[in-house]
Amino acid sequence: MEINYYTPVVTAFDENGVLDIEGNKHIYDYLINGGIKGFLILGSSGEFYTMTLEERKALIDMAIPYINKRAKVFIGSACSTVEETIELSNYALKAGADGVMVISPYYFEVNDATVEGFFDEVAEKVDGPIYIYNFPARTGYDVKSDVILNLLRKHKNIVGIKDSVPTMGHTREIIVKTKKEFPDFEVYCGFDENLVHNGLCGGNGSIGALSNIYPEMVTKWAKAVENKDWETSAYIQNKVDILMGLYDINPFFIPLLKKAMILKGVEITDCCKKPALKVTEEETAKLKAIMEKAESI
Repeated sequence: MEINYYTPVVTAFDENGVLDIEGNKHIYDYLINGGIKGFLILGSSGEFYTMTLEERKALIDMAIPYINKRAKVFIGSACSTVEETIELSNYALKAGADGVMVISPYYFEVNDATVEGFFDEVAEKVDGPIYIYNFPARTGYDVKSDVILNLLRKHKNIVGIKDSVPTMGHTREIIVKTKKEFPDFEVYCGFDENLVHNGLCGGNGSIGALSNIYPEMVTKWAKAVENKDWETSAYIQNKVDILMGLYDINPFFIPLLKKAMILKGVEITDCCKKPALKVTEEETAKLKAIMEKAESI
């Protein structure tokens, strides 16, 4: 089975929080040159939650033709209402996206019937491939494997999931329950460190944010897992285990991702939308120490 490592791409902004068109182009080229075969644009790392609908559409209009089939493009189309989610999903698909990734309603905890009803309506009204984005730490509840299976039995255009749950046993349960009946259903882990376990369980890979910084390394890692090259897999796992410390420097880690990309030579700023702050000198020192330690082994 093919194992992929797709990137939840950060979004470049200038000092005023305005989309940095050239900066975003630099990011896409860096990732493509590093071997990344698929982008999730406007995911959590892309700060979709800070952007207006018009800003998101503007990024879609720029990104898809610029990437120009050099990599697959999936658009995060999460909005606070089902109507806007459907609108943005169809906008992205009409613009040429290979699929959309939809997070379930967030802020209030809801029950399984509400989650299933939401995805029922989205799947019925969106004209293309849909990936479920399960992120309980942000939505307040879990999209359970039984709910996913119910949805797959009703909607052929629900084709995959990004399961952003730190415990790999959760993702493994989804793999086991869905792939018996729907072997082509794509299951990706959202935490970088779980790639090997995901592949061993029959999953399809990872959509992890470290790939913004180290596209060549994670591409090599995914290929090693695919080829059952466990020596290389373990070697890169050791590096990733160190790099996971990046997420502990600051709970809002996206400015750190951007700072790390700058350190790797990508021409962007480490600016994010408000209220995010720029990386401090102390945080930069911690980041450099983690990167140097990982790169030294």
